[in-house]
Amino acid sequence: MRLNVGLAAALVAVGLAGCADLTPLQKDVDELKTQVSRLQGEVASVRASADSAARQAAAARQAAESASRTAQRALDLASQDQKAVDATNEKLDRMFRRHLSK
Repeated sequence: MRLNVGLAAALVAVGLAGCADLTPLQKDVDELKTQVSRLQGEVASVRASADSAARQAAAARQAAESASRTAQRALDLASQDQKAVDATNEKLDRMFRRHLSK
């Protein structure tokens, strides 16, 4: 029986020593919880920034595509105009040559 009492006393002593050691661990756990909360906020902020950047990139791409279509239409019109000018110049040249040959 004495051995069991001594063993129980040793276990109580170890248990009390363990309780004393929990205070720093609890502080560490609380600190880690605070850091996790802060990091979750930062992650949410970064995610919101990335989403905003993606929306801006999509809008910029749409604007670039629209500008490209407008430029292509302008090029097509300029090409048509140049063909019309070339045709008019050809007609004038023929009329001038005909007039000189008379």
